[in-house]
Order: sequence, then structure tokens, then C-alpha cells
Amino acid sequence: MPALAVDAATPVAHAFASCDAARFPAPLMAAADKPDAAAWSADLSAALYNVDGWGAPYFFVNDDGDVAVRPHGAATLPGQEIDLAKVVAKAAGPRAGGGLGLPLPLLVRFPDVLRHRVETLNAAFDYAVRSTGYGSRYQGVYPVKCNQDRYVVEDIVEFGEPFRFGLEAGSKPELLLAMSCLVARGNPDALLVCNGYKDDGYVSLALMARTMGLNTVIVLEQEEELDVVVEASRRLGVRPVVGMRAKLRTKHAGHFGSTSGEKGKFGLNATQILSVVTKLKAIGMLDCLQLLHFHIGSQIPTTALLSDGVGEAAQIYCELARLGADMRVIDVGGGLGVDYDGTHSAQTDMSVAYSLEEYAVAVVAAVGRVCDRKGVQHPIVCSESGRALVSHHSVLVFEAFSATAPGQLDAATAYLLDELTDDCRADYRNVMAAAVRGDYDTCGLYADQLKRRSAEQFKEGVLGLEHLAAVDAFCEIVARGMGAPEAPRTYHINLSVFTSLPDMWAIGQQFPIIPIQRLQERPAVDGVLSDLTCDSDGKVCEFIGGRHSLPLHELPTHATRGYYLGMFLGGAYQEALGGLHNLFGGPSVVRVTQSDGPHCFAVTRAAAGPSCADVLRAMQHEPEVMFEVLKQRTDDATAASLARAFGAMPYLVFDPEAAVMSSGESSGMSSDSEGSAGGAAEEEDEEEWEFMRGLTV
Repeated sequence: MPALAVDAATPVAHAFASCDAARFPAPLMAAADKPDAAAWSADLSAALYNVDGWGAPYFFVNDDGDVAVRPHGAATLPGQEIDLAKVVAKAAGPRAGGGLGLPLPLLVRFPDVLRHRVETLNAAFDYAVRSTGYGSRYQGVYPVKCNQDRYVVEDIVEFGEPFRFGLEAGSKPELLLAMSCLVARGNPDALLVCNGYKDDGYVSLALMARTMGLNTVIVLEQEEELDVVVEASRRLGVRPVVGMRAKLRTKHAGHFGSTSGEKGKFGLNATQILSVVTKLKAIGMLDCLQLLHFHIGSQIPTTALLSDGVGEAAQIYCELARLGADMRVIDVGGGLGVDYDGTHSAQTDMSVAYSLEEYAVAVVAAVGRVCDRKGVQHPIVCSESGRALVSHHSVLVFEAFSATAPGQLDAATAYLLDELTDDCRADYRNVMAAAVRGDYDTCGLYADQLKRRSAEQFKEGVLGLEHLAAVDAFCEIVARGMGAPEAPRTYHINLSVFTSLPDMWAIGQQFPIIPIQRLQERPAVDGVLSDLTCDSDGKVCEFIGGRHSLPLHELPTHATRGYYLGMFLGGAYQEALGGLHNLFGGPSVVRVTQSDGPHCFAVTRAAAGPSCADVLRAMQHEPEVMFEVLKQRTDDATAASLARAFGAMPYLVFDPEAAVMSSGESSGMSSDSEGSAGGAAEEEDEEEWEFMRGLTV
């Protein structure tokens, strides 16, 4: 410790008079150099959060400082943009004011965006086919594991019908929903690709699908599955169409490449592929082998790696054709990436260094090049681009309801510094002396020593809790006075990370998270997010762009409610992967379409999230029985409150009037919005809260 003689017995001037951060020399007061809030703009917020990087062509910041949606991408016309803050006001606003009264958190689905994604994917491959002179066509499938929601799957099949777009299933329930949806809405030529490990039940379902007129392909993940397929085929009298998943040598680094390469989880190696061909030929079924499938890995970073892997697979395809298989389709699997951080780079798993059009051209060109060299007819190109299809179509909106406050030392508590022990007071005086001299290194060392010494003396019972708090506040003010960055403040959010953002805590996935309003104001606070669960991992402290905190605004001064954040690009995987930690269920959901009314949108479906009774049932509890047991020990009024508690969502509920958006759109928005949403909300009331009628008082 630097030597600085101070007599601890020397009378100490009143502590608070010298510990205001504003009294430190100006050169180190970095906060004074920050731009004034009045100079801020919505465009600056868009640049700060890189909205144009990860959000294009769907999300942008409008002139009101709200996040808005272009439902038709770049083809969206002026007046068709949807203000996300107004959607939330409509969904969460009180019914008396024209809202739907849905509790938050809220998942907002935009089926128009989903339609645009389907059309854009098919247009990109159509352009690739035409521009390269490819001799066949593209015919994709949607892997339902990415999002099995009924309306998402039905929308994709409906929107993809003109393109012969099909579905991919990886389990029996996924196969059942795919069969039902394709029979009801699909193109007769659409593929139904059956992946995943299989038993007789799975294979029998797939063969039944062929009898229903579906274009079903059973993809072998293991060599042993061939025996199951052959036996079921003979028993049911249905000749199968078979594919094989090849285990390529090509792989990419990072988390998403771990399921590729020679040590990957799925697929057949060269020896196993030849063994399958030999067996099929021996039983006269080699003509049944018509598809080759492979998967390099999700989030393929570059088209160079993509071309390498597709070229290797195309070589296997041509060899199978040479060996006598009736090859028709090459399925390149998933891997079409999403630019989560907007950097358009290959440096991390959060971005990719190509566009959708460049991806399609790389695939088609690589297949065509190998087939031309081998003299093999160009196959139908299929892809399973689920992540790229559904990631953009939904936004998760949640509320920050409180935040930690920066340390303050007012006159009412500053006197406690005078009551410290002699050695602590000596540290305090040394801090101030070093600060006055401008010796900030020494100042920081003494401040750290003061904090450590105070903590030790508190543990020994020498100092009280009030003294410890005063020292902490003083040291925080000293740090700010020296120009040290303020530690991020914790914003408490009405959400479960484990339920709604499972990939964030499970694999470190990052999604864009930004405020959805007040973006015309400078976000002057660095914050991290802490969820409702009783778990230390229930937090978000890593953000896109390599940030360890998120620029946020001060919470509204009139209340600690009404500050809304949105998580974007999370439409794939998160809903199915989410659990029930602490028995927090999923969010409320609304479907919003673009309309010609004054507010440009209509809510076509609204559903409250799972109630306390719903999540209890999921864990084998019986809410009706629980209520009857509890009712025996209370009066009628309390029993009614208990019934309402069973019917409510598990999340925190605030006064709806306090949740009015800063845009002032808390009342009904327009007849076009109210007409469709109101009816939907009434229907959902009947469905979602029906059990309440069974909880009689």
C-alpha cells in the first residue's frame, strides 16, 4: 500500500461534504462526455442495437421510437408497417379500454412474415436453378421439430403448396401431425421425409402414409433399420421409398458442427452405405432407394464449407446411381443460417457470411457440377431449412418491472463513516487525500482496502450493517468519481429464461433483445436481465455484439412498470425446448396479420398462456382436488380468491392501467383490430379458463 501518513485521531470533516462524485477533477468524469439525451434519435438507437443488421428486412425503428414490423419484407408498402408497441397495447390492455386483457409475457406471431420466408426461400432456389442452368428443380421440406405449433405448421404447408413444399418428421407424433396436415392442405407431390431413429411402429406409420397418397420417404439413420423397413413392407404389402443419411467427412467447427463429420451422431459411413445397397439388390428392392440425405450442421458459416460438403454428398449420390439405385432426390438437410448478431460474418455461431440467394446458388451449383462430371441426371434438390424459415416470424415481449439502483450516500447516512474504527477512518481519509491530488491509482487501492477491512470487521461484529452499507455506497461513488464504468444494473423481468429462452442458458445462444419503445430517447443505463425463477442461471448477461450488458432506459418514474423488451429471431426451437422450471409455463400468444385499417394490423387469434392449474396438471397434480381440500379451511370469499389463483398465469400481474404503453395507445385501436381480436379473445376465454367453472365455491 502506498505510504501516506494520516493521523487517524485528526478530526474528520463531515464525510458527506467530500464524497460527492461531482467534486472529483473533471478530466476523469467520463460521464460528462456522454451525449445529451436531447440529441438522441430513433436512428441512433437503431444503430446502437444494430437493428438494420439482424432485423432486415422485417424489423426497424420507426419515427415514434417504437420497433415496427415490415410483414412483407422489402415489399412492404408505406402504411403497412405494424408498430409492435401498439400490438402489445392491444393485447395486454384492459378490456374496458378495448384491449384483450392478456397477461404478459406475450409471444406475437406474424404469419405474413412466415409466408414471406417461404416464398423467399423458394424464389432463391428458383433463381439458382435458372441462373446455373440446372436440369431439375428445388422442392423443400420444413422440419417440424423447429416449431411444432399447429398454426405454424399449417401456415407453412398452405404457403408452400404452390411450391410442392413438404414436411420432415423425426418422431411418431411429428409424423402423425405431418401426415394430417399434408392430407388436409398439402400439395400431392410434396415430400414427407421420415428421419430419426425408427422402430416397427414408426415405419408402419410411414408406410400407411404412402397408402394415403403421400409422397413418403423413409430415411435410414442406421443400417439395422433396413431390416425393419423390409419386414414391415412385406407385412403391410406396401412397397417403400427409401433414403439414406450419409455420414460425411466434411464438418464445421463450433457447437453446431458437433453432429457432423465422421464422429457425428447420425448417418451411415461408406461401408454401411455399400452394405445397404448390397442387401437391397439381393432382395430386389434396389429401385426403392431414391433419396440421399446428409447434414453438415446447423448455422453453416460459409458457402465455401457448404460447397465442399454438398460436393462430397453429390459424389456419393452419383455413386449410388452408378450402383443401380433409382436415385431422384438429394436432401442437403439443414444448415441455412440465421444472422443473429447482424455482423454477416463467419467468426461465431451467431452469424453467417452469406445471403439466402448465395446459399441457394452454392448448393445448386455444387450438385450440378458433380453430376455433370459423372454424367448423372440432375436430381431434385431438397433442403430442411427450418431455422431460417421460422426464426423471424415471432417476437417474445416481456416486461422489466424493477431495477437495482446505483449506490447513494445521503446526509442521513453519511455520518456513519465518522463512526468507523480508527483503521477504517484512516483508509477513508487516504482515499480522499489521493483523490484531491489526482492520484487515482492510489485512491482505488485505498478504497479497495477500506471495503475489505470493513467487511472483515462486520464479520467480527465490530461494525453494524448500516456502516457496511455506508462504506459500499462511498466506494461506489469514489469509483464513479474516478471515471470507472458503472457496474451494470440488474433489471428484473417478468419471464422465465428456462421456459422462454432455453437455448440462452443451455448452449449460450444469443438472440437480439432490445426495448420495443422509447427508442427516440438515449438508453443511458447498462443493464443485465434477471428472471423470476429461483435459480442463479436465470439471467441474461451476454448479448449480441460481444456485450456483457444491454443499453436500457431508466424505468418509468411514475411506476416501476410499463417498460417492455422484445426478444427477436427466436421462432425456432425455443417453444418446444422450454421446460417448467419453478412451474412457470409458456407465454400468452397472439397472431397478428397486416390489414388495411388505420393501425395496419388485426389480431386473428389470442390465447392466454398456461394457468397455474395447467402447469400443476403437467406435473400430475389435480387442481380440482387441491381446491376442494383447501376450500374446507376457508370462507367463501377466500375460496373465490383461491379459484382465481388456480386460473391465473404463474407470472406476476400488475394493474392493467399501469401497463399502458408510452405511445398512449391503451384503448381500442381500430375497428379492424377490435373486430377480429375481440371475438378471438372471447373464444379463448371459453377454452383457456374452462376449468374455473369446475372450481365451485
